[in-house]
Amino acid sequence: MSKVFFTDLRTTPKRNLFDKIRDLMNRMKIDSKIKKDDLVAIKLHFGEKGNTAYLRPVFFRTIAKKVKSIGAKPFLTDTNTLYTGSRSDAVSHTSTAIQNGFDYACVDCPIVIADGLRGLSGVKIPIKGEVLKEVSIAKGIVDADSIIAVTHFKAHELSGFGGTLKNVGMGCATREGKLIQHSSVAPAINIEHCKGCKLCFEYCPVRAITISAKKASIDKEKCIGCGECILMCPAKAIEIQWNESPDIFQKKMVEHVCGALKGKEKKSFFLNFLTQISPACDCYPNSDAPIVRDIGILASIDPVSIDTASCDLVNNEESIPHTAIKKVLKKGEDKWRAIYPKIDWSVQLNHAEKMGLGERKYTLIKI
Repeated sequence: MSKVFFTDLRTTPKRNLFDKIRDLMNRMKIDSKIKKDDLVAIKLHFGEKGNTAYLRPVFFRTIAKKVKSIGAKPFLTDTNTLYTGSRSDAVSHTSTAIQNGFDYACVDCPIVIADGLRGLSGVKIPIKGEVLKEVSIAKGIVDADSIIAVTHFKAHELSGFGGTLKNVGMGCATREGKLIQHSSVAPAINIEHCKGCKLCFEYCPVRAITISAKKASIDKEKCIGCGECILMCPAKAIEIQWNESPDIFQKKMVEHVCGALKGKEKKSFFLNFLTQISPACDCYPNSDAPIVRDIGILASIDPVSIDTASCDLVNNEESIPHTAIKKVLKKGEDKWRAIYPKIDWSVQLNHAEKMGLGERKYTLIKI
């Protein structure tokens, strides 16, 4: 069984939370796996503008300092969003990150948006998936020597919960990869909103868009699903087709994890923060009340085990009254199904185990 290291949030003047984070990293033996001059991607979620549940920037200073002590070169990274928000291009994304506290003075390492200025900088990685045979992964992730995925563990509207698998699978994909995960068809034009400005036509890399009678249309046969038109449309007339089932979405997400970790399976490390466990993704411009108490921090080199252990710890808590969970749930009751009853969240864990990413059985070691 894989080892999952766990620390609660209790501290003393002689052992604070930063000390505990360093202890977790030491237990994963990163010193023996990350080498001098390695480029180390610290994969996180900077938080949408208006969101307050994202992880505190000061935690990442501690993680970066540990990486630097080895002689390696850390950088904070994420990829641009598929939807149009405050992180849909690298300029807006970096500005949002800085406004949310991830400036150099605090984290002491640079920010690199892994999929480039507009989310198009990626590499096609061949995999042996059940659904996909290749995935589009951000070039900054592919080029990195090592990855440390640091995840705010929470509920998620498409996968039941959002943990390490979601942070890596969705968060390391290009815009094309994200669109493939969410949808099985090309974006659609809302004719009523379309102004015929031709910006989508000009930015489409494969000329899949035509303009007729001052209205745009998309050739689904030509469309490569890059999502560039969604970002560029000033009228927001181009819409993602959110038509993928939760089960297939989760499998596609997991198969993107395979691509993101390919070639650095032995140099990948995972930290889950079970704090301010919110009922939805940090991609929203708000943060709803936590559904259970703050629990602690987990670390592992197995992405399946750490997410399984995190789910178990949350479900072993009693839910907090007056939250998105309307009826208070006892210890052992399924918190994820209470919020999203139609989503079988175990699909991602089972599929990840099947794909060889790790195992669901684990040993929880408290430090």
